[in-house]
Amino acid sequence: MSTMTPAEWNERYVANELPWDSGVASKELMRVLDEEKITPCRAVELGCGTGTNSVYLASRGFDITGMDCSPVALEQARKKAAAAGSDAKFLEADLCRVNLQLEPFDFIFDRGCYHSVRRVDIAGFLRTLRQLSKPGTRYLMLAGNANEEGPGPPRVHEHEIRIDLEGLFEIQFIREFRFEVTDPPEGFLAWSCLMTRRAS
Repeated sequence: MSTMTPAEWNERYVANELPWDSGVASKELMRVLDEEKITPCRAVELGCGTGTNSVYLASRGFDITGMDCSPVALEQARKKAAAAGSDAKFLEADLCRVNLQLEPFDFIFDRGCYHSVRRVDIAGFLRTLRQLSKPGTRYLMLAGNANEEGPGPPRVHEHEIRIDLEGLFEIQFIREFRFEVTDPPEGFLAWSCLMTRRAS
């Protein structure tokens, strides 16, 4: 799953093979927003899928743009936003090769994008992060945790997160939590990592 092309991701949405899509907003996202007092601002969700978390962020007052490589996922996200009366916006983009002219965002949310693309093109993903952020931008990244084996999402070690991301971001914390998924009920062990973009 971690090395799929954009076309292959789209096929998963066409086939409705979406074990990562819980259909509920991330409890860890809610916790971090509250604990860190992250207030509404211009925000982007990387790998937004069917838009659940983007719609949630919009409901909290964020000016949110969801980005994904799957047009089928984005069609579902737009329908979900419309049904909720949400003003969340959605853009199609390969997140390792973003060619959109966008102002930098104040907050970046990523539930499972980094852990999927890092094995494909970490350099391209870092270019995207640099393009979409500015000094002071907060980045909340949720990723599979290599301290637990078995089926589930792509997994990374804490030291890999630091190697990949500390050049661009100052890490505020890395802590464990569990992804909410439809199966298994207990979810999968994951990392929650909150970072701040370093000065250029």
